[in-house]
Amino acid sequence: MGEVAYPITWNLDVFFEGGSDSNALRSHLDAVKEKQKEFEVKLKSFSSPNSVNDVHKIDSIINDSKDIAVNLSEAGAVIGCFLAQDTTDKKAALLQGEIGSLYAKFSSQMLVIQQVLSKTDDSVWSKLLQTKELSAFSFVLNEWRNEAKKMLSEKEEDMITSLGVDGYHAWGQLYDLLVGDIRIKVTVDGVEKELSVGQANNLSSHEDAAIRKESFEALEAAWTEKEEFFAKTLNHLAGFRLAVYEKRGWESILQEPLDINRMKQETLDAMWGAISKNKGPFIEYLNVKSTMLGEKEMHWYDLDAPVSSSTEKMDYQQGAEFILKHFKEFGPKLEAFSRNAFENGWIEAEDRPNKRPGGFCTGMPVSEQSRIFMTYSGTMSNVSTLAHELGHAFHSFALKPVHWINRQYAMGVAETASTFAEMIVADAAVKEAKTDEEKIALLEDKIQRSVAFFMNIHARFLFETRFYEERKNGIVSAAKLNELMENAQREAYGGALKTTHPHFWASKLHFYITEVPFYNFPYTFGYLFSLSIYAKAIREGANFEEKYIALLQDTAVMSVEDLAMKHLEEDITQEAFWIKGIDLCIQDVNEFIQLTNAKG
Repeated sequence: MGEVAYPITWNLDVFFEGGSDSNALRSHLDAVKEKQKEFEVKLKSFSSPNSVNDVHKIDSIINDSKDIAVNLSEAGAVIGCFLAQDTTDKKAALLQGEIGSLYAKFSSQMLVIQQVLSKTDDSVWSKLLQTKELSAFSFVLNEWRNEAKKMLSEKEEDMITSLGVDGYHAWGQLYDLLVGDIRIKVTVDGVEKELSVGQANNLSSHEDAAIRKESFEALEAAWTEKEEFFAKTLNHLAGFRLAVYEKRGWESILQEPLDINRMKQETLDAMWGAISKNKGPFIEYLNVKSTMLGEKEMHWYDLDAPVSSSTEKMDYQQGAEFILKHFKEFGPKLEAFSRNAFENGWIEAEDRPNKRPGGFCTGMPVSEQSRIFMTYSGTMSNVSTLAHELGHAFHSFALKPVHWINRQYAMGVAETASTFAEMIVADAAVKEAKTDEEKIALLEDKIQRSVAFFMNIHARFLFETRFYEERKNGIVSAAKLNELMENAQREAYGGALKTTHPHFWASKLHFYITEVPFYNFPYTFGYLFSLSIYAKAIREGANFEEKYIALLQDTAVMSVEDLAMKHLEEDITQEAFWIKGIDLCIQDVNEFIQLTNAKG
């Protein structure tokens, strides 16, 4: 173990000292408001360029927008951290409302830029993109221009953005408030405890089946008690989205998420098609696991259950050293970056009340730092989550030399970096297992992720697509939402579940995130895409890290299809690409079943 004791709570004072009462944060927000006022004035005289000589006008606008964007992001990220670490922080909640209004204003200003650029004559535009000032931004600038052509008028889009602050986004914030208010009573080791949702969720991997079941049922009861609140929230979020889509003339509910992820429909169809045709081994794994747990069929609350007594707990220090050891085997830059994150308080991992559930990584672009949030309780799954979030942070680090405009990568490729980091740790751990018992536990942890991406995420995708179709016809009741979710889970898990999680739609934050629609399929994309990158890394050895960084630096300047072709020489619109990744996961299942059968 290393000599440095890593802090288990993060340091936010380095950005704005004093938490949600910070005077520095107040000054920062006021300065951003002034920048936006000045930018507003400048935009009034911004007109479509008539010749290549107008390039400096566009270059100036880009630099001003970058200045506002990074300062907004810095404040927004820190305020988000304040709320995540303490859901009862009322001042932070007020600041979140304020920053939301500033983001809305900035979105409107960016829309003006897009609308102006979209009206530029094609021949003039082509010449502008060949200038030294703009050539590096050609992909994104073309994207801005094309997006504007799919939108309503500047005035209408501005109205949608403005109304979204107290409408659309406010519903998403209400969800956070509702979840933060929930307390779950569970008896652990003979003591009744009152837990937050995040703490109760961590009990899903507890070794005691009775505790897993009790915590699941207590959570399900909590979601049931407030199901009408959650149903109303979800319905209004979807209703707002659908109304906007209708006004724009968008027929497919997947148009926006596919555009955001720079992905073709054929790619998405190929991915899910390959997965649906290859679920057999994972269904077999679930059946074997339920037998190992003494059950005839798999219960939802047993999906994350440990199957081996050798599943050891790792305290935070041990987990950090475990990650660093295996990151070092991949490359020196990933290891050095992650060690810096551990040593300098970039990570909030303490297990305590009033934290929001889940985990995330957020970037502070002015400070060129990241912050990672999770609740660490010592399981191998927690170690994997920590590695996952460090992967996100490393992606931001890799993009430090890149201009702000070319850093805006989509969720699918964002999840590629995170799952790649997770895979390094998981695969290395399996390879160095000293006993069959330990190997079974580590293999199972890997397979659980495959099940999550191929089955759980698939269930979310099926539910959400069907829910949106239902919502087109009117409000969807809580009872119907439960039915849609149960049907999606039974289908996605291939009939392997005896009990489902009907209120999963209420429990999962991702359905309520307003920044990104369909916060599901990009996870599976990232998982399988990263498998191909990982396979390439294994083949090429220590020299691959620089190539990996080059790939990450391209993630915001081309479609995912072009990214795969350039760096992997693969056509991802074909099922064959995805099947190769799935086959690697099936190898884990086969080895797991072979080892458990040998144990007998």
